Amino acid sequence: MTSNKVPVEKRQRAQELHEILQRANYQYYVLDAPELPDAEYDRRMRELQDLEAEYPELVSADSPTQRVGAAPLTEFAEVRHQIPMLSLDNAFDDDELREFDRRVRDRLNNPDAVEYACEPKLDGIAISLLYRDGVLERAATRGDGTTGEDITQNVRTIGSVPLRLREQNVPAVLEVRGEIYMPKAGFAELNEKAREAGEKIFVNPRNAAAGSLRQLDSRVTARRPLELCAYGVGQVEGAELPEQHTAILEQLNRWGFRINKEMLVANDIDACIEYHQRLGEKREGLPYDIDGIVFKVNSIPLQRRLGFVARAPRWAMAYKFPAQEEMTELLDVEFQVGRTGAVTPVARLKPVFVGGVTVSNATLHNRDEINRLGVKIGDSVVVRRAGDVIPQVVSVVESKRPQNAREIVFPDHCPVCGSPVESTPGEAVARCSGGLICSAQRKQAIKHFASRKAMDIDGLGDKLVDQLVDEGLLHSVSGLYHLTREEVAGLERMGEKSAQNLLDALQRSKDTTLPKFLYALGIREVGEATARNLARHFGDLEPLMQASEEALQEVEDVGPVVAHFVAEFFQQTHAQEEIEALCQAGVHWEPEETGGESQPLAGQTWVLTGKLETLSRSEGKEYLQRLGAKVAGSVSAKTDAVVAGPGAGSKLNKARDLEIPVIDEEQFLEQLRDHGIEI
Repeated sequence: MTSNKVPVEKRQRAQELHEILQRANYQYYVLDAPELPDAEYDRRMRELQDLEAEYPELVSADSPTQRVGAAPLTEFAEVRHQIPMLSLDNAFDDDELREFDRRVRDRLNNPDAVEYACEPKLDGIAISLLYRDGVLERAATRGDGTTGEDITQNVRTIGSVPLRLREQNVPAVLEVRGEIYMPKAGFAELNEKAREAGEKIFVNPRNAAAGSLRQLDSRVTARRPLELCAYGVGQVEGAELPEQHTAILEQLNRWGFRINKEMLVANDIDACIEYHQRLGEKREGLPYDIDGIVFKVNSIPLQRRLGFVARAPRWAMAYKFPAQEEMTELLDVEFQVGRTGAVTPVARLKPVFVGGVTVSNATLHNRDEINRLGVKIGDSVVVRRAGDVIPQVVSVVESKRPQNAREIVFPDHCPVCGSPVESTPGEAVARCSGGLICSAQRKQAIKHFASRKAMDIDGLGDKLVDQLVDEGLLHSVSGLYHLTREEVAGLERMGEKSAQNLLDALQRSKDTTLPKFLYALGIREVGEATARNLARHFGDLEPLMQASEEALQEVEDVGPVVAHFVAEFFQQTHAQEEIEALCQAGVHWEPEETGGESQPLAGQTWVLTGKLETLSRSEGKEYLQRLGAKVAGSVSAKTDAVVAGPGAGSKLNKARDLEIPVIDEEQFLEQLRDHGIEI
């Protein structure tokens, strides 16, 4: 539904959700130090999905909804999955599961009941095992769904992972997918030994399993009580597997894989709901942790007909169990400052054991959330946990409020740099006005400036930025271009070669485009699309910097609030000085062609579907946008052309039904070259 005009509060909320989810993905998948509970992550992801469904213009290639996840760790070799390892959509109540069933039957044009395979959702680490001629060749983590980590040596130490498959009738190539987890008894024994040895205690079985799999010394992994449970297959060559999901699992069991004994087939959705209730009641007595039930259409041919959306199969749904709750005391509230200057209240809690983990802090999000809860320092609060560390404060027990309970007072000045804290009318978030002079914002501003969608400075990761700022070597983004090899080489885990590689990347980044430069500046509300529209409208930086708010509002997708933020940014002395310093350092770009109607694909809507071999989908999207086209995520009667690569499914079928022109990648590349794009 929707007009092209997205309300600014919706756009701002989407950006906030991007940052929250991307940070959570990084902590969860890369650092093995998750801070956002699963229930809270699911709620934020659902909110972003709802926003993007209501306003398709908010969907971008780097949205957390378009992706499964985050980048793999660098300690292990990378493995590219031939078939992506997708995540699952979630249901949180019976009605949502029934809605899933209705969508399945509607897409299949089948009013009758559909048979589902029911499996407990183990709380472990998703894994891919590749067998060639029946022998284990490689084991890899899911990673970001496309690229994972090679952990073969560690997985080979797990007794329930067969090194050679049983029986002779095995495929030439078989990729088995499953969950590696740590049983409750083994986890308790591991922690008891750690206590006796005075070593670190793991907070829960999932963290223990993740840490065990990422040991560089496989002898450490061999001492950990890990198990594998197979739940499906990926790449298969040289054999035909059964046409039912449960039959495939039974075949895997015969080949030597452990499958879940609680698995069964439900004849309809009512039986699925009954199964979920029954497993929920016996959950605590199971020998392993589960956080829900996975329901899959049992028929493989029907799975193929249903297909996939961007990040999940249409034929499967994870029905999560309710989050766990406990009561504790709110001891104090501290305030943290983010990249955009957002001042976020953080609750410090009296430590409480919730769902197997001791938790002591939670985010309170913003002033509106505090007002909604009516919470005060000293209150007894109910916290909910369904993840690994940080819980959610869900309510206040007012009957237990002490007489000395104190109001939560937002600071007038930034707790980091002392600059005034400002609030925009109608906006829940209070912000530090210090900009790049605030060290809290400085780190994040530099990280944003260096990111791939911005200046694309290869090798300048978060930890290196932290080091450069903490060591006093970097005080601004322009300072990046004045770093010396000696300064960089002197940092921890850096050397002459790494330092030179970074300096080379910095030199390459100076040759950029105006849209990328504008996006890199981190102006509030200016994402990639807005930066591109500003560049096309004004052509170069100087006329943009001199534009009034009224002139800025003539730009597509720029309303009064965004125009105010842009004008205010360029009026600030420190911003002008920083831009001048960047230009003096050699950052440059070619002026943009103004007047979007002169662009060859102006006014057209294109859709990319399937796998592209020469280009990535994001590169194809960028080239089309450079030529003036709008790139949509779905096919409609308004679509002008569809680029279809291998694996194209429902979008290709719909394009054919609507008689929309369809071209392959080779034809697409020819058109790009005809329009002057060098590939």
